[in-house]
Amino acid sequence: MSSVTGARGAPDPAGEHTLAETEAVSEVREGSARGLVWQLAGIAAALGILLLWLSAADLTQTELTTLNPATLWAYTLEHLRLTVLAAVIVLVIALPLGVLLTRRPLRFLNGPVLAVVNIGQAAPAIGLVVLLAFWLGFGFWTAVVALVLYALLPVLRNTMVGLDNVDPRLVEAGRGMGMSASRVLFRVELPLAVPLMLAGIRTALVLLVGTAALATFINGGGLGVLITTGVNLNLPRVLISGAVMVALLALTVDWLGRAAEYFARPKGI
Repeated sequence: MSSVTGARGAPDPAGEHTLAETEAVSEVREGSARGLVWQLAGIAAALGILLLWLSAADLTQTELTTLNPATLWAYTLEHLRLTVLAAVIVLVIALPLGVLLTRRPLRFLNGPVLAVVNIGQAAPAIGLVVLLAFWLGFGFWTAVVALVLYALLPVLRNTMVGLDNVDPRLVEAGRGMGMSASRVLFRVELPLAVPLMLAGIRTALVLLVGTAALATFINGGGLGVLITTGVNLNLPRVLISGAVMVALLALTVDWLGRAAEYFARPKGI
């Protein structure tokens, strides 16, 4: 006999359907957890292979100076500082703006605002970085401005889509229970929009890590210095090391974003 029964002991199709959905969600979450473990293991393995390769290679004096652990750590910290600072600014701008643009009085601004924000994504990244450098000057902060412009769209768009996809009946039910508009937003709409919002944030973070490598062209620092040094001095090991480290950093940030999605996703979604 089914564990879910109706009033007379007969199987309840609706209950069985709900149970099947719950089991499906549980399987998806388990698959996501396994994916997180395998991704982290792959990142650790790739980093280990890179370090073993460098330790076994016959490096020149220039390569030894460029690829010594202290220098690599300094470039990695610069890259992370660029990425984290730009990400914080993006979140401070895009999340509140996305919420405001989904409110009825300001919906008419959706088109113009998205058109302006889309400029950052439409323009080639290197072109945007160089043009801003000639306007604002070369250096760290110009690189941050370029990164912010480049990463605004995914967070803003996903915030708006996530809130717009909330079932209007749930919003009406909240208002019918006497909740204020702000309480409905924070207790109903935002929790349900979290998965899409986190996906947009994760996309933006990966874009930021990759694009931050271009900061080296305007003296912004970061792991891109290894790539340009390898190209300019014809040092393939330095070039490969820089490219692999940027890729591994992007994968690590993506893993952190996936982990945040996994733990922040409301149960049953």
